[in-house]
Amino acid sequence: MQVTLNGKILDVAGSETVAGLLLERGLSPDKVVVEINGEIISPEDYEPRKLAGGDKIEIMSFVGGG
Repeated sequence: MQVTLNGKILDVAGSETVAGLLLERGLSPDKVVVEINGEIISPEDYEPRKLAGGDKIEIMSFVGGG
């Protein structure tokens, strides 16, 4: 299945949920914000939220600084 992740088309055949995608990409769920098709996904919905072909996904990481 293909999705657009941060502007790049990506095959995510092994990832059926947001949680699976984050795990596959080596990202910590508590350190990112996920948006799918313009909708911000709550962290508690990462596991049940299924991905669909054609989804436009943005993953943003928190960055600290001072």
